[in-house]
Amino acid sequence: MKIIVDADACPKSVLQLTLETGAKYGVPVITVASFNHNIISSQHITVESGSQEADLKIINITEPGDLIVTQDWGLAAMVLSKKASAVNPVGTEYVTEKMTFMLEEREMKAKFRRSGGRTKGP
Repeated sequence: MKIIVDADACPKSVLQLTLETGAKYGVPVITVASFNHNIISSQHITVESGSQEADLKIINITEPGDLIVTQDWGLAAMVLSKKASAVNPVGTEYVTEKMTFMLEEREMKAKFRRSGGRTKGP
């Protein structure tokens, strides 16, 4: 088991707490972010700044039993399909049963924003 942090959008306080907790319990913590971020971690993976680069890297290194910290609902759905667990930065666990609804809601809001509307959240 390892913890993988989507560090592109993770609050610094959550990142620091995750690194400290991993060290305390002997669980490896891998951070993944584009080169635009200055992340200090012994196991940091830097990716290009292209769209979804960090997400693709996280998906590729995720194994069953891993824990992923992310705000990205799409990434959470992908890692859940790989039998990993996912939580958002405040610790709420993503569950497979709710992902379809969450992704449909995200798409509806994105469509609304593209047509000129304003929404809160993803």
